[in-house]
Parts: sequence; C-alpha cells; structure tokens
Amino acid sequence: MIEISASKVVQVIFQAREGRVAEAELSAFIENLNDDEQAHLTAIAWVGRGSFDAEDYAEALMTARTEKTTPTADYLMGMPHLAENLEAGLDALGVDVDAEEEDLL
Repeated sequence: MIEISASKVVQVIFQAREGRVAEAELSAFIENLNDDEQAHLTAIAWVGRGSFDAEDYAEALMTARTEKTTPTADYLMGMPHLAENLEAGLDALGVDVDAEEEDLL
C-alpha cells in the first residue's frame, strides 16, 4: 500500500517541525525522493488533513500523481500543519509513528 518508508516520512515530520531552521534541508530531502515517494508523501498528508479517508488512499495517491502542478517540495512546505498532517496520516494508515520516531533518534 504505502510505498515510501515510514522513516522517510518521519524525517520530513522532524524537519517540518524545525520550521525555517531546516527549510533548505527539508526542500532538498523532498526533492531527492523519487516521483512515487513524493506522491505517497502527498497522499499521506491529504489523509492526515482529512481530504481523503484512509480507505481512499489509492484514490489520494492517484490524485497526487495526476494533478501535480507544482514541485512537491513547494506544495508540501506551503501546507499549513505539514508535520501534524503527516503524523495523522501515518496513524490513520496504521503506521506506528512513535516507534518510527524512536528508531530515528
């Protein structure tokens, strides 16, 4: 189902929480993900903010792939509450965010 490692999503969450301090690093990290990973990252954020239900993840993913009009890093970094959306999205999709965060620390 999810084709981006949870550790990569958690890395984005950490960097998004840093705000302007990690802005360049976050942008570079997202830009270095492949197209599929970027689409999954966007879909996870959409699930987390309630634009799609977890059961509609495949639809969110397809929408992320077909309706992309701006660079993913720009789009996601402009999203209010990105870190919270990604965390909520992972949780809704059944990924244990706390365990992933512990592994990263």
